[in-house]
Amino acid sequence: MGELFEITVSEAATVSEAATAVHFVVPDAIDDPQRVSGGNTYDRHVRDGLRSAGWDVRMVPIVEGGLLAAQVLAELPDGALVFIDGLIAVRESVALAVQSPRLRMIVLAHMVESAALTWADRVIATSEWTRSELISRILVRPEDIVTAHPGTDPATMTEVSPAGGRLLCVGVVAPHKGQDVLIASLTHLTGVSDWTCTFVGSVTTAPDFVADLRRTVRDAQLATRVNFAGTLEGAALDAAYGRADLVVVPSRSESFGMVIAEALARGIPVIASRVGGIPEAVSSSGAAMLVAADDAEALEAALREWWVSEAVRTELTAAAVEARATVRSWRSTVSRIESVLHEVSHSRDVSQSADVSHSRTAVWA
Repeated sequence: MGELFEITVSEAATVSEAATAVHFVVPDAIDDPQRVSGGNTYDRHVRDGLRSAGWDVRMVPIVEGGLLAAQVLAELPDGALVFIDGLIAVRESVALAVQSPRLRMIVLAHMVESAALTWADRVIATSEWTRSELISRILVRPEDIVTAHPGTDPATMTEVSPAGGRLLCVGVVAPHKGQDVLIASLTHLTGVSDWTCTFVGSVTTAPDFVADLRRTVRDAQLATRVNFAGTLEGAALDAAYGRADLVVVPSRSESFGMVIAEALARGIPVIASRVGGIPEAVSSSGAAMLVAADDAEALEAALREWWVSEAVRTELTAAAVEARATVRSWRSTVSRIESVLHEVSHSRDVSQSADVSHSRTAVWA
């Protein structure tokens, strides 16, 4: 009887450990200060939040072009709970599908992925727009995908200047972020006095694109007004937001727009492209002007209205200050993800998962 009791306690401890252990498969750049991205920021907050909540988060960084995730996952025990960044999931979707019958897999979709994820037990999208796109493209079943919006850190409110001349654009300097659209609009606003524009983000990802931007700035004689600050984080990034009157998000594509959430957390109004998940990030705050994506004339008109009309600046700024009370916290994001982890960790018997996986594919095909 004593031996039986000891075995039972040991087994219970193993089950408890398995229930709280999660293998988080991410790009190796998650903590690289020179490769800051919305996806990496989200992943870091989730990792740290889950650990604070008591989860045993076992990081599995995957180097692009290096060790394949499938090789790593093949060494995990049957029934392991695996949380996979969407970049990795898409890159190795076929190989991961092979491992799915014996593992409990959840994919974190930061954007609209390019491959079916029907092998995953659940998919977590970072916006409702991303969720609806994945469903409409028949990449995920509606019942298998939930949304966990990005959160924000507590932030000090920015005191905007009366003239509203200090622009801030945050994001890797690359074509999909549309910095060229903003610069094209600014070349037609040289007659407006005292404005400046700071671009925060990596300038090494798309060097030819950055070189073209610098050339345009130089040719338009805007070098004293436009500054490429490079990658900033922590106190330096907070300081950049603290000096901004208006955040501009000229993206050509965006699955949510974490920069918008960061701006509203500080009471800074926004001008942004009406594309992807950006309207969702703005929500009903009334703190933003949305313009057509990839349209320099439309962006120019919005900026001109911002500077010409004191009433517009006052209205948008007041709405942004009010929106501070409604921004989501990272704790709420992590709580949403925790509920999915708990659900999946008890969702099915992996010994029967080969049949389950087969039936899923058959029903969804």
